[in-house]
Amino acid sequence: MSNKCKVCKEQFTSYHYLQKHMLSHSVDAGYRCDVCEKRFVSSGSLERHERIHSGETPFQCNVCEKRFTQSGALQMHERIHSGEKPFQCNQCEKRFTGSGSLKMHKRFHSGEKPFQCKVCSKGFTQSQHLNKHVLVHTGQKPYQCGLCEKRFTNSGNLKIHKLLHSGEKPLQCNQCEKHFTQISSLKSHERIHSGEKPFQCKVCSKGFTRSHHLKGHMVVHTGQKPYQCNQCEKSFSHSGALVMHKRIHSGEKPFQCNVCEKRFTVSGNLKMHERTHSGEKPFKCNVCEKRFIVSSNLILHERTHSGEKPFHCNVCEKRFAGSGNLKTHERTHSGKKPFIVKGVRNASHKIVN
Repeated sequence: MSNKCKVCKEQFTSYHYLQKHMLSHSVDAGYRCDVCEKRFVSSGSLERHERIHSGETPFQCNVCEKRFTQSGALQMHERIHSGEKPFQCNQCEKRFTGSGSLKMHKRFHSGEKPFQCKVCSKGFTQSQHLNKHVLVHTGQKPYQCGLCEKRFTNSGNLKIHKLLHSGEKPLQCNQCEKHFTQISSLKSHERIHSGEKPFQCKVCSKGFTRSHHLKGHMVVHTGQKPYQCNQCEKSFSHSGALVMHKRIHSGEKPFQCNVCEKRFTVSGNLKMHERTHSGEKPFKCNVCEKRFIVSSNLILHERTHSGEKPFHCNVCEKRFAGSGNLKTHERTHSGKKPFIVKGVRNASHKIVN
């Protein structure tokens, strides 16, 4: 059953909210806004609405003095200072400051996407995500940067873009002091420290720290590779991999180190390289506190403590902690000789820490 208003086409998450909303269209709804003529079923609802026009924010936080139009919004904000998270998910036990955040989170488990695009039928968990998506079809970019005139579909992306000009990174990780421009980037980074992988594959149960990593992984099961190189006809599961592959043909290395001017084809490789200059080792072992430049080397190291050897030889069933060690071992059966770079010994197995 659709929870969409037949009058104004607004979508709601439940029939209860739809019924409540329908009263605003009723001629019997006796409370009307003098500015926009929107109608309300109660004087309290009208009073809260009028603050949108007046800009009045009567509710103030005692800690940081931030002001709000509604007492409920203030109450939720105060939990940022207190750390209180009274709403808990009954599936993964993750906690939230507001019931609305919990409701949206539950959709990750259920797969529910109640907000649907009328043009392409794509579904979304939140109405604001749908509103942003619709601009893809209209091509509308109403928000413009005053410095470089680049345009954006929403004010949030413009705000983030402006940080590129200022160099400001206001969000800091409380474990390794790394700074970020976006809250989503900070949250994804914090999962490196916590080990949390909230995005799980329904086929093989493999977990991921980011939703787009899960999306990229799903093609392993489908086998779909829709992106093809027009030079060598090699196919890829996602467009980003094709873009990086094409640099093999062109020789393009667009990412340059500011210290030694060495160039890289992939931004991730530049980031890892820059740590050789800065000495940064953000990935720490929880057992012995040894630190590493890249997360894959930490994973490999942790297996020395756990004894885990997930890679096994199909010929003799001998097991290994790393895929590189397995490949080296497999050559004892196949007789293949490894590729040797002159002047470099065992480079492929060295852990950079």
